[in-house]
Amino acid sequence: MEVVIVPDARAGGELIAGAVAALLRRKPDALLGVATGSTPLPVYEALAARVGAGAVDASQARICQLDEYVGLPAGHPESYRSVVLREVVEPLGLDEDAFMGPDGAAEDVQAACEAYDRALRDAGGVDLQLLGIGTDGHIGFNEPCSSLASRTRIKTLTRQTREDNARFFDSPDEVPHHVITQGIGTILEARHLVLLATGAGKADAVARAVEGPVAALVPASALQLHPHATVLVDEAAAAGLKLADYFRATYAAKPDWQGL
Repeated sequence: MEVVIVPDARAGGELIAGAVAALLRRKPDALLGVATGSTPLPVYEALAARVGAGAVDASQARICQLDEYVGLPAGHPESYRSVVLREVVEPLGLDEDAFMGPDGAAEDVQAACEAYDRALRDAGGVDLQLLGIGTDGHIGFNEPCSSLASRTRIKTLTRQTREDNARFFDSPDEVPHHVITQGIGTILEARHLVLLATGAGKADAVARAVEGPVAALVPASALQLHPHATVLVDEAAAAGLKLADYFRATYAAKPDWQGL
């Protein structure tokens, strides 16, 4: 696991956008796994700016979802399908057929979960998966004590996670109780995992995920098992890291050819 400490969210977004751009130059039809929420917005904005300036060609890129609410209609503005189309697919100038995600409105949710897991494998696997981290250490919607081998499945949201997401809805009561999420085992199959965390509220979760033991109690700690995982944090989110100076020194000395 590589830990990179950046000055702020914008710097993190630029760094990750650069890594995505480099990936697309090597593999124009790369499958990019995206996360929702406010944290990754600087990444999407920086990437869209590069595409708009002609610095990178994303025309063959493919986009896939990390998770989806259960029970919201596909056209609901806060369904993650709508969010990803609005914040990622459209700004990159992609057609909707470049996008894939689970069906949160399916009558048979379990079948939809299994179908999405198969679809990811059939697409050749995720090349780069962008992740956020919850205040309780969750990734995707794999809440604490999720199996580290879990596959795409339905999960019940904790009260804390529903409260964290209530800002996107008119009322906290509108936040769904269930989601479809890629499991931790599914996430770990991506070739490169990139976790971005910003703000003091994420400092404890980041410290436990990076420097604590690998444990289902902190789902993000599973990134320690991945051969190519990058954790980018701003100064506030890095506040709890005991090895912060070490992380700064190793990144400063990193050869440019290694990339992110």
